[in-house]
Amino acid sequence: MPWTTKDYPPSYKNQPKAVRDKAVEIANALLDDGTEEGIAIATGLKNAREYVSKEKKTARHGKAGGKK
Repeated sequence: MPWTTKDYPPSYKNQPKAVRDKAVEIANALLDDGTEEGIAIATGLKNAREYVSKEKKTARHGKAGGKK
């Protein structure tokens, strides 16, 4: 079942919006590739946390957008 930013797995409920939205995006892509729902949910959340964490570090170091 594809998810949206308003209808997502219960395990995403208490996540920050940026993590939740990215997790939904990743999990939906995994489902499209034939991944089982439970695996897609867990993998989406794990990868979204990593992605958002890296984005925050990049932004803090002034690397995003080329300006410091």
